[in-house]
Amino acid sequence: MSTIAFFNNKGGVGKTSLVYHLSWMFSLDYRVLAVDLDPQCNLSGMFLDERELEEAWDGGEHNNQTIYQAISPLKAGRGDIEQPHVHEAEGGDGELGLLIGETNLSLCEDDLSYSWNMCGGGDERAFRVTSMFARLIKKARSKFKADIVLVDVGPNLGAINRAALLSCDYVILPLGPDMFSLQGLKNVGMSLKKWRNEWKEYMKKAPGDAELRDDLPDGRMTPAGYLVMRHSVRLNRPTKAYAHWIEQFPAVYREKVLLAPRAAGSPGEDCIASLKDYRSLMPMAQESRKPMFNLKPGDGVFGENQKYVRRCYDDFKKVAKVIASRCQLPEPRAI
Repeated sequence: MSTIAFFNNKGGVGKTSLVYHLSWMFSLDYRVLAVDLDPQCNLSGMFLDERELEEAWDGGEHNNQTIYQAISPLKAGRGDIEQPHVHEAEGGDGELGLLIGETNLSLCEDDLSYSWNMCGGGDERAFRVTSMFARLIKKARSKFKADIVLVDVGPNLGAINRAALLSCDYVILPLGPDMFSLQGLKNVGMSLKKWRNEWKEYMKKAPGDAELRDDLPDGRMTPAGYLVMRHSVRLNRPTKAYAHWIEQFPAVYREKVLLAPRAAGSPGEDCIASLKDYRSLMPMAQESRKPMFNLKPGDGVFGENQKYVRRCYDDFKKVAKVIASRCQLPEPRAI
């Protein structure tokens, strides 16, 4: 079982759309749990319509419908995290579940920041707060019997994302073909190294509660590669403006994220894939509330767009296979 975070220090690169589509693609052969740990809740908004989202935020018929509701007892000092409700995606044949996000997650930033520092003194509550996302995911994963967990996080290096990434075995970086993503690579690499080292030291001072210690994450956060998102092509090559930045990614990724010499390895071996724009498919997918590669003529797909639907399916199938291999998942049968 692998928990994989999709993270970038820069927003607007298509990260959430990537998590959404990979969740559906992986669900063809695995039980998948998608986790929305971005306070902007865009992933939840792709799975649920406004009415469903509003009902979840209000509580609805189930307890702890959202991540924030499940961690609220701990945050309020009334207890620990509770069993979260796993929402089953419509049309997912019971193989795709979602932990619903909530804008109130942003209220956890200060508490998580304070608790991280207090872990250095062995404070039990600090460890409970710092590990709350990891332990919540563990509970949900066990309840849903998930084979793989995909985690969407916000585009920053704050305390919420640190706690979210702490819960993950692997980290994949979606990049836009621009200067800002290149700079973001450097920031992410330094932060991951710092957080891993600090958590390793904190774990030496973890409290004696055996149950809590068993639930604490190991803080692996292993980089598993990057994807280049939303670039345009001419004659099957990236346009010149994009190519300038894409060509710099391999060396910077190896040096700043993998902490390896720039000359090591073959250029581009860390790149999982380059995903192109899919024309007008995304608006239709959002309207139909389904992934682009599942669009049908009844959803408005005709003519040349049908070709892009097939290309989209093939692209995401290849991405899923590479990720499955890098993150030590069993070989997919159907995808």
